Amino acid sequence: MTPTETAAADALQDHVVLWSVGEVTGSDVVDVACDALVAGLDTPGLRVLAACTYAEASYDVHDLLPAALHELGLVFYPFEGGAGREAAASALARRMLAGAFTPSEFTLRIHRRYGHEPPLTRRLAELDDAYDILEYGDRTVDEVDAEVRAVARTLAAHVHSPGA
Repeated sequence: MTPTETAAADALQDHVVLWSVGEVTGSDVVDVACDALVAGLDTPGLRVLAACTYAEASYDVHDLLPAALHELGLVFYPFEGGAGREAAASALARRMLAGAFTPSEFTLRIHRRYGHEPPLTRRLAELDDAYDILEYGDRTVDEVDAEVRAVARTLAAHVHSPGA
């Protein structure tokens, strides 16, 4: 794969896993499928997925994804599996590091979705709590943000990227 195709495959993989946990819509997945076609990825299943209208996406994405991902060598994570949760947390970390949302928004999303239990995201839940008590402690927002970014970099690299 060319670097452009690898980036498109990575973006599609991330969007699919985020769709499976309710972070993005089926229409978002269709948009990324279109971007993947433009980037040079081309399989029959990807073409069908990219051809969905936004109205169809809500209903059809689930049925179209397994074939499209298989053709590209990507993973369709089960909705209720540990690997899917880890992949979703990693995808959210990559989105935060790319500037899609702030470190505090990232920790809030992780904390709400996973709580304090999964070891992989426990520190992020604790950092979300740290934001809540900043006015009572000796840490600054910048210090907590820096720690969140450091944890996110580790988390973003945790699950192997599909296009790498």
